[in-house]
Amino acid sequence: MSQDSKISTIQPLRPFHAPTHAAESTGDQQRLRRVFIRDLMASCSLGIHAHEKQSPQRVCINIDVAVLDDGPPPADEIVHVVCYEDIAHGIRAILGGPHINLVETLAEKIAGFCLEDERAVSALVRVEKLDVFEDATSAGVEIERFRKTD
Repeated sequence: MSQDSKISTIQPLRPFHAPTHAAESTGDQQRLRRVFIRDLMASCSLGIHAHEKQSPQRVCINIDVAVLDDGPPPADEIVHVVCYEDIAHGIRAILGGPHINLVETLAEKIAGFCLEDERAVSALVRVEKLDVFEDATSAGVEIERFRKTD
């Protein structure tokens, strides 16, 4: 089998997508609004290797937060919605914090931050390290977390 025919059989990974509707999975008929940030580029101290601990690495962060949606905000004011600017500031604060070994840990921290707002029901987080391999655009992890229900 030639190299070209091997490549043509490889299926691309699914693109970053909106998380599963929590309402659909529980049978509830909740309405959801999506708050998202695409391709937030930053540098952070991340990785298990000695060279990764010595200098920051470029990362790309994508998030999609499902928020309970009771219809239009009662007033056209930011206090009535989950603010993507606040989420971006929170992500940047996490990225500027102490060294993190695993991309999985970074994704968990970001998802946990996104779910701190009581209106958020799920968070889909993708963390990509951009300079890991010469022959790949990125490597990383994508997680989806849901608000715990009692």
